[in-house]
Amino acid sequence: MTSRPGADLALLLLGSYRNLVDEVVRELTARGYPDTRPSHEYAMRAIKAGADNATELGRRLAITKQAAAKTITALVARGYVTTATSSTDARRKHIQLTEHGLALMREGEAIFNEVRARWEERLGAGELARLETQLAQFVGDSPIDLNAPGWAAQELG
Repeated sequence: MTSRPGADLALLLLGSYRNLVDEVVRELTARGYPDTRPSHEYAMRAIKAGADNATELGRRLAITKQAAAKTITALVARGYVTTATSSTDARRKHIQLTEHGLALMREGEAIFNEVRARWEERLGAGELARLETQLAQFVGDSPIDLNAPGWAAQELG
């Protein structure tokens, strides 16, 4: 078997990620969540983990406060979050997930599980477990922290 150029690995990983996420987004649309973007999930995870204002959301996603405010505006327009003026600082808006936003997150998780089951059917349980183990070796010992600053900056661009 001939070896591929190193950059091909990055493209295969990226393509696999995009195919997985695109499938979930298409299914979310079919289930009544139109205009959903992966960046919405990243932002809502950060909000659920405690990012309750634009400054904190921006910090966690490694984007500007203005980009965070734009993301919040999009989430409010879709009914996924609400904002309320802080009782201690009228300039600060607190953000909170709505039931609709939490429902989207639950639906997304269920769909990811369904897609994973299809991958398992296609590859076989042993091969998928092996792939996950191998990928986990490259992530390292520490669990992936989706709320860590900087990890989603490119996705949110």
